[in-house]
Amino acid sequence: MALFVTVRERRMWLWVLAAAVAIYSTLGLTGTLAQRTSEGSDPLDVFLFFFVVGLLGLTVLSYGLHIRPRGVEIGVLLGILMVYFMMFARMTLAERTHLIEYSVLATFIREALYEGKAGGRCIPSPGLLAVLVTTLVGTIDEYIQVFLPSRVFDPIDILFNFLAAMTTVVALATLAWIRRRTRSRHTG
Repeated sequence: MALFVTVRERRMWLWVLAAAVAIYSTLGLTGTLAQRTSEGSDPLDVFLFFFVVGLLGLTVLSYGLHIRPRGVEIGVLLGILMVYFMMFARMTLAERTHLIEYSVLATFIREALYEGKAGGRCIPSPGLLAVLVTTLVGTIDEYIQVFLPSRVFDPIDILFNFLAAMTTVVALATLAWIRRRTRSRHTG
């Protein structure tokens, strides 16, 4: 049995690996960056942080838009983006980081699982499994912080990781459902 069913599934799992490595590799830097951006000591640091956040957001958005939404799909997509914007606006910097990191990770995991299922693998509840795997990666992230002097284990962060994954998977499932309904109307 092949490790991956399709080239796209392999590519999605490589993106999962890249996202997880990026999350884990910043463990030593995140505390310093959060402190510097909250103090506002260097505008370049703040700019670079938000530039990277913007790039991550654009990556997820462009990945989601490869399907070329139309009509009601665009309205639903704008509604989802507005929910994310409102969540983002009400969160602290650390919470925003969790929302972005784990939304990206959940997107790639979900897509890899659905691609495997479409290729014939028996994967029950890929959406739920994506939330669980994403939360597991976030939980490991928190436990690693126990051993880092500049970081603190925080169970609330595990909750934020879970909520980011759940919000993302629900948003993607909603978009997929709307897409199926609108496209079946046009073909039926």
